[in-house]
Amino acid sequence: MSSLDLAVIGNCTISALVDRRAQIVWSCFPRFDGDPVFSALLDSPEGQTDAEQKGVFAIDMVGMVSCEQTYLENTAVLVSRMTDSFGNILEVTDFAPRFKHYDRTFRPPMLIRRVYPVKGRPRIRVRLRPHYDWGGCPPSLTRGSNHLRFVGPAYSLRLTTDASVSYVQDERPFVVDRPLSFFFGEDEPLRSETDSTARAFLDSTVDFWRDWVRSLSIPFDWQEAVIRAAITLKLCNYEETGAIVAALTTSVPEAPHTKRNWDYRYCWLRDAYFVIQALNRLGTTKTMEEYLTYITNIVDDMEAIPDQKDMPPLFSITRSPDLEEREATALAGYRGMGPVRVGNAAYTQIQNDAYGSIVLASVHAFLDKRLIRTGNRALFSHLEKLGQRALEVFDQPDAGPWELRTKAAVHTFPSVMCWAACDRLIKIAEAMGREDRAAFWRENADHMHRVINERAYNPEKGTFVSSFDGEDLDATLLLLAELDFVKPDDPRFIATVEAVGSKLRRGDLLLRYDVEDDFGLMHTAFMICGFWYVDALNVIGRKDEAKELFEHILSLRNSFGLFSEDADFTTGELWGNFPQTYSMVGLINSAVRLSRSWEEAF
Repeated sequence: MSSLDLAVIGNCTISALVDRRAQIVWSCFPRFDGDPVFSALLDSPEGQTDAEQKGVFAIDMVGMVSCEQTYLENTAVLVSRMTDSFGNILEVTDFAPRFKHYDRTFRPPMLIRRVYPVKGRPRIRVRLRPHYDWGGCPPSLTRGSNHLRFVGPAYSLRLTTDASVSYVQDERPFVVDRPLSFFFGEDEPLRSETDSTARAFLDSTVDFWRDWVRSLSIPFDWQEAVIRAAITLKLCNYEETGAIVAALTTSVPEAPHTKRNWDYRYCWLRDAYFVIQALNRLGTTKTMEEYLTYITNIVDDMEAIPDQKDMPPLFSITRSPDLEEREATALAGYRGMGPVRVGNAAYTQIQNDAYGSIVLASVHAFLDKRLIRTGNRALFSHLEKLGQRALEVFDQPDAGPWELRTKAAVHTFPSVMCWAACDRLIKIAEAMGREDRAAFWRENADHMHRVINERAYNPEKGTFVSSFDGEDLDATLLLLAELDFVKPDDPRFIATVEAVGSKLRRGDLLLRYDVEDDFGLMHTAFMICGFWYVDALNVIGRKDEAKELFEHILSLRNSFGLFSEDADFTTGELWGNFPQTYSMVGLINSAVRLSRSWEEAF
């Protein structure tokens, strides 16, 4: 049975998910949002045998009885150590090459699998079964002396190897008596010797990741967890454009048999803001700079569209307009739980927190002196237009942060994010010496603050509520102090935190909300909400309780230290798209806030 006990490898161009049998079960080409030529994760009906499996790249050890897996320390390189019933041992090292070459970052759409016989005479069978067009089109196969070409309707992919091409093509078992390498990627010949190239690429990739990790400013406590989370966030960064995807998969259901199956391989402005905020806390600025370039292009795009008023909540990683939601009928779905969706109709929704997400991310360009590409008057002018729109819509209905498809309301979180956009414009204007504009935005932000305080606070319940003049709670209310809308010691905020914990907490986790939506009631908890609650407990002075809860949530990570979007609040089983940037952000933020300082630790 499929599970989300998966490892992720990648190089900020492509990624792949590797299961506990060292099978690559998910990978899209030529980038994150491309065709999943390895799609076995979403094509796993009950009772399916290995012979029936498609969309997989497996290196099966004949007679395997155990497979121990670990990342090389502080890298995105995975090592799977297999043992068979005779005591033979085999290692498979998986990675996507990434390193500096000719003063450029070399990160091709390529996966490399290196097989090494550790003990005895292990035997393997290679099952390389890419499929095109979302599992609907098997490739035509051609071969050369050292390669196989998988020819599809629109493009071809190539395997180059120093193993027997005939054995690989026929899926025939053979003895591994020397190191073997498998290069899989674009249909280009490898113009160097296979073994030495694989070793050189591996060494350079390991060096890159360890240098990257060495530059992080991590907390003293929970270092390994934070490092793995940071690497995972980086792997979700499509570096060519600066976009950050919400997750690397589509259609892993949020809960069993709910049809809450969505495509998360796009850049949500809200999610991406939280990602760069977390990475910035760890001292890595390049990803933030690249993302700022991405969103300034988005702002320009929107201004160039006649009569375009509303900012969409999500975008393609290349800013392509093709986000139309459709179903891939050739794939059965995760554990057979379809549908498998391609594209995301949420791009048509009105989600008013988008303005705050852009402005809050852009503040760094004006205030962070480490950055090379800093903000200027032209960017400030663009941001002011977004602020003006935030002022216009802060008290208007939208789909809200949870992207309700058939219900609209004036949701508190988007309203507060609109206020935050105007509040941060004050800080930008002051940094630029534009006191006239600072005064303008201060007046409007104060007005918005008064309206939200009046409409989003329910005096009868004594708490803030999830929508204007409403009665219900949702987990985003835990962010009011983090966004500086209220002070942490505000009695209204403390009461809200306590009410959210009482109403939405299930075991160690939290629901997003507990009212029916388009698909009924929630059956799993949203991982980041638990971290928001931890942070809120900490900020209102309940640090010991926050730390204990954080440790419990941390224990729900999979065996590779990763989170998906959701978890069963009874069993802890992970559900939802994977790996989820939101969840890894929550881990980092809570660890940074709860950790002892390095001065305290020594």
